Parts: sequence; structure tokens; C-alpha cells
Amino acid sequence: MAVDSHASVLRTFWPWIRQQKGTIGCSFLFLLLASVIRLLEPWPLAFAIDVVMGDIHDNTLLRGLTTGTLATQTLLWLCAAAVIVIATLRAIAGYVSTVGMALAGSRVLSAIRRDLFAHLLCLPLSFHQRSRTGDLTMRLINDIGMMREATVTAIMPLLSSMVIFAGMLGIMFFLDWSLTLLTLLPMPLLALATLRSGRKIRDVSRTQRKREGNLAARAAEYMTGIATLQAMSLEKAATDNFNGSDAQSLHQNVRAKRLAAGLERQVDMLIAVVTALVLVLGAKSVLNNNMSAGELLVFISYMKNAFRPVREFAKYSSRLAKASAAGERIIELMRIPVGIERNKGQLRLSQAAQDITFERVCFTYETPEKPALHEINFHIPAGQTLAITGPSGAGKSTLSQLLLRLYDPISGRIMLGGEDLRDYDLDSLRGRIGYLPQESLLFGVTVRENIALGAGREVSDSEVIAAATLANAHEFILRLPQGYDTLLSERGMSLSGGQRQRIAIARAAIRNSAFLLLDEPGVGLDSKNERAVTDALARLMRGKTSIIITHNLALAAKADRILMLESGRIVEQGNHKTLMAQQGRYCELWNIQKGVAA
Repeated sequence: MAVDSHASVLRTFWPWIRQQKGTIGCSFLFLLLASVIRLLEPWPLAFAIDVVMGDIHDNTLLRGLTTGTLATQTLLWLCAAAVIVIATLRAIAGYVSTVGMALAGSRVLSAIRRDLFAHLLCLPLSFHQRSRTGDLTMRLINDIGMMREATVTAIMPLLSSMVIFAGMLGIMFFLDWSLTLLTLLPMPLLALATLRSGRKIRDVSRTQRKREGNLAARAAEYMTGIATLQAMSLEKAATDNFNGSDAQSLHQNVRAKRLAAGLERQVDMLIAVVTALVLVLGAKSVLNNNMSAGELLVFISYMKNAFRPVREFAKYSSRLAKASAAGERIIELMRIPVGIERNKGQLRLSQAAQDITFERVCFTYETPEKPALHEINFHIPAGQTLAITGPSGAGKSTLSQLLLRLYDPISGRIMLGGEDLRDYDLDSLRGRIGYLPQESLLFGVTVRENIALGAGREVSDSEVIAAATLANAHEFILRLPQGYDTLLSERGMSLSGGQRQRIAIARAAIRNSAFLLLDEPGVGLDSKNERAVTDALARLMRGKTSIIITHNLALAAKADRILMLESGRIVEQGNHKTLMAQQGRYCELWNIQKGVAA
């Protein structure tokens, strides 16, 4: 849902802002103090002009002040010292206020970023499959950074200016109410121009942030697929595509700057006209002895500062509009409901191996007319291994995602140890399943840290080595430049496919789970690496309830039971010997694979 104003963004983020109310309150008090001190700034100069130079009239604000026995030179030095003291006090109060507000703003936005990241991790898998990683990263990093910058460089000056405006307006009425009313005459015009231009700037900024998100997503896609781009000589096409998107983003940015600059110039012209009128009428008032020259100087100084909030809003309108658009993009993500409640279930899964049962399970991703799984029924006794095979798109990976509760079935139920899967605490369930995905995801940390991540707890070096040994990874790890302390590149691309797979097996092994879910564990490996991985898996699965999703029927043949899926349905099931005797689809694929192998 779109958010239409700065106030709406502020209301949404108020729970996080309230957590810093102490720091914000203290900073605001110093802001008030700095504003009050600023009201005193013109008065030493006015005193020097009126008192020292003898330009005091009976009806002026300074009529009670006299030079007494103090020498003129001494009074001038006192006025000069007062200017320095006032500026110093204001600088100290302003420094404390600015730093306090910056600290509170950074804490608030850091908390929002942490909560947004945690929220993104809990969003449904279907959302992430539709979204673009670069755009999500842009919202998480750049959009919140944009709001943090606006807090310090735009909102703080505006708050200060509005407080000063209220104080100065009161003194201006006291000095000359007619000139003050003249000063306020253009305010409705300024407000109208500001609102009209501000709305346009906000719309342009919203479009720009969206284009920048798409640009980041495109860049991330190209960087991820850099090997394919270079291999197919697509660098120029990718560059042209990226440059086209960048040019559109640049156009929107220039348009926003042009609107903001136009608004700022309109404000400056109106202020200049009012200042000229006040100067003429104020000079006449001085000549008629209705006010002193010093008081006219104070009035004009206050008048220019009274317009400061409007001028600064015009100056910072583009920055504020970008921050507002960034806030809208963050709120849009926060309002997406999480897929599965993490703590809805009350049961906790034990470490002991248990049976798994699928009872008439049906599932569809989007269109009910095309189910991904239809009436799936099977049972795996505790400690046994089930292999699931079939052509691509048959529903094999969908079945594993249901077991991990990345999705819930639309009908039927999945039983684990005799209990419905939905009755288990989600963290407890996933924490007890050793999962080996089809694409081994390694992180840009050390080998030791990559393996230890699987445990979900603090582990000793001996546990890490034991898991690596079980996975046939210990020997090649020792040959790495720093052994277990070798820092891997992003996604572990500095290792071969077989090495990545064996580290992933070590990560699953260190969890020491009674349940294993293996998705194409040997895909894309040469015979030597495949043999090493297969041996590691045999040791890993011993005594555990395991599900293997594989196209490799030689691996499937070693399982206690085999399911043959096609178009989301079980077409055959049994052990290898039984399925071969049936001379059905499994037997046909086995003969094809053996023929290819021969």
C-alpha cells in the first residue's frame, strides 16, 4: 500500500522512535536552548547602535538603558564580547542537540534495518522467488541510509528553524505589529508554492527510487551471471541495457533537482520583495522616531530568519522527498505478511529418528488447475531411506519444501512421529533436519565457520574436523592455503563443485540430526568426486530417517524405498528389485541411464 506523506511515514516508524524518547527529548531541550540563544544574537549590535551611538528614543525597547559612567570604548568591547559569548553558547547547545538527534536517528534507523532484515528472512519463499535481490538490498541498505542522511541534514535544520520562527515572530509583533503583518502576507503564497512543488518532487522521487531499485537489481543479476556473460560475449549488450536504465534514473534525478531549485528561487524572490518593503517602511518608522535604527536591524534580522523554515524546506525538499519515498518502500515490505508463523506450534522435535507420513497431500503454487502435487501418500519408517526420482518438474523439490515447511499443503497433512508437522515449533523442526540443497550455498567466511554454521550452536574444533572427516573433506581442506582458516570467496566459488558439496555435507553432519533431506547431492560431479560424496553420504545417513531427491538411479537404488513421480503424482513405488520386476517407467529410465553409462 502506498504511503502519501511524511506524516504517514513518521506514524509508521513511531514505535521505533519512541524507544529513543529520552535521547530525543534531551536533544530537543538543547534545540530549544540554542533557539532561545539565537534570539539574542542581534541585540548586542542593536545595543551598540542605539545606546553607544546615542540613538535611543523614548518609545523604543532600549529606552531604559543608559551608558552611565562606562566609556563608549568599554561598551563596544562588551558588545563584542557578548556577540562571542552568545555565539559560543549557541554553538555548544547546537552541537549537543545535533549530535543527540543524529545518535537517536541512527539508532532508530539501525533498529528498523535490523527488524526489516529479520522480516525479509521470514517472508514466504514465493515472495523471494518473485522479488529481485538487488532491489531488496537497495531497500535494506540505501533506502534506510537515505532516511538516516535526511534526519541529520534536513529534519534537524527544519526543526530548529521552526522553533526560532515562533520566538522571533513574538518579538517582531512587540517591535512593530504592522511590519510583522506585512511580513506574514506572502506566507500563504509560499505555503501554496511549497505544497504544490513538494507534491511533484515527491512523485518524481518515488519514481526515481523505484528506477534505482530496478537498476540495482539489474546490476546484481549481471554480476551474479558474469561467467555466462563473458562466455557468450554479452558484455556490450549488458552494458547498453544497464546504461539505458541508468539514463532513465539520471533523468528523474535531474527533474527532481530542477523542481527543488525552482521552488527555492520562488521563495527567494518573495522574501526579497517583502524585505524591500519592510526596509522602506521600517526606515520611515525610524525617521518618524517610532523605532530605533538598532531595532530595525533586529527586526530585519528576525524577518529573514522567520522565512528560514520555508527557505530550508525548499532547499531540502528533494532530499526530504527521497527520504519519504525511501520510507514508503520500506513500509511496503514491512506490511507484507510473513508466510508461516514461527512459534505457532507448541511441540518440539526430539533428536531421535522418527517416521514420516504423507497423507493425501496436495499443493499448488498459484493456479489450482495445475497442482504441483496431487494426492501424495507414502510412509517412511524411522531410520530408513526414501529416494524420490522422476523427470524435471515432477514435484520432487516441492515435496522437500513441504517437509521443511517452506510451504504448507493446501490439503492433506504431513505427519512426523505421529504428529502433524504444523504442530511443531518451526525453529525446532528445521533445526532438527539436516538439509543438503541442490546448490551448495557457502558464505564468504572461513571453511571452519562455514561448517560450524550447520550446528546452530558453539562447536569445538574437534567437532568441525570430525564432520569434515565424515564428509571426505578433511584432506583437501588441509591442502588449502590456511587450512580450516582459509577465507572463501562469495558463494564459495574459489572451490570446485565437489569440494563445495563435501563442505556442505560436513555442515549437515555437524548438526547431528536424526532426519536428513538431500536434494540432488551428486549432481554435476565427476566420477571421482561423486564417489567421494556418495561414500560420505552413506556414512552420514547411517541410522537416520533420510529422503534423497535424485535423478541418479544408481544412488536411488541403494535406498530402502523409491518413489517415482510424474506430473505431481506417484506413478510407481517400491524398492529397486520390485520396480525393476514391474518393467515400468523406473525400469525404462534405469536401462536408459545404464545404456548411457555403457
